[in-house]
Amino acid sequence: MLAILCPGQGSQTPGFLAPWLEVPGFRDRLEALSETAALDLVAHGTTSDAQTIKDTAVAQPLIVGAGLAAASVLFGEETGARGQVTAGHSVGEITASAFAGVLSDHDAMVFVRERGAGMAAASALTPTGMSAVLGGDPQEVAEVLGRHGLTAANANGAGQTVAAGTLEQLAALAGDPPAKARVIPLQVAGAFHTRHMAPAVEALRRLTADFDVSDPGVTLLSNSDGRPVSGGEEALARLVRQVSSPVRWDECMRTMVDLGVTAVLELPPAGTLVGLAKRAMPGVATLAVKTPDDLDAARSLIAEHGHAGGDPAGTGSTKPAASTAASDPTTPSQEA
Repeated sequence: MLAILCPGQGSQTPGFLAPWLEVPGFRDRLEALSETAALDLVAHGTTSDAQTIKDTAVAQPLIVGAGLAAASVLFGEETGARGQVTAGHSVGEITASAFAGVLSDHDAMVFVRERGAGMAAASALTPTGMSAVLGGDPQEVAEVLGRHGLTAANANGAGQTVAAGTLEQLAALAGDPPAKARVIPLQVAGAFHTRHMAPAVEALRRLTADFDVSDPGVTLLSNSDGRPVSGGEEALARLVRQVSSPVRWDECMRTMVDLGVTAVLELPPAGTLVGLAKRAMPGVATLAVKTPDDLDAARSLIAEHGHAGGDPAGTGSTKPAASTAASDPTTPSQEA
């Protein structure tokens, strides 16, 4: 059983799409998505500097556009070969929802365009941010975050929690961290997945009132609780609420294991989610599709672990594979 993973904000790096422009059809696909996003995704994925692509209003459409364009190259119209499970971390859940057929690519880009702009505007109202907390006892981590008034915005599993709140609250956490834990400030522009994003939620609710959605064609996991979502309307409602709600990626990985996922393939900009899976999903084969050089390995993984006839209801089960692909370093999640 194959799971397709879609990364979130913070996974982008300057120039990460440059080698992809040599792949037939990729540039055309990205340019079409750029028109909907009203952004030059080709330039942002090749020549824009780190500060430019850190901007929430740029980063989010860039990441979703990259994932959709890479998926079109890798899978084409062979929807039956798309694996049986898909999930995305934060903004990556938009990519996963389009991949599962809930949203058209056009509506996915409209949604992420307005999501990124709305979250950037909400972030400008109060100076906020996020910090990764690596290690420590989970109960003590929760107690320390609560003491400083912070929200556990991302529960990433593998010993990673992302705290979000005001800059003053994050400074207090840095000066008073949980025992045996490291606190690393993240390069994001706001306290995503917290109450600070409420204005963006209302804007997205209005935007999506007339969206045409379909039920997922493969098992789509929700960030809110890690469970499969059976209906398109519910999937869209969860995407809207997700902006101000914590991301439970730990639960997504737990569900993948419970469903019997034997391999995970991460679309570009890939690496972070595979790194988490290596620690939290032992025995599951992994592949981060970072450059076109990884396409042959990706097709081999799909041939071995993916097949037609997915299980959108999330009831299927097989035993995990025993082999794991070569490892990538796990880095603190900077996703939103």
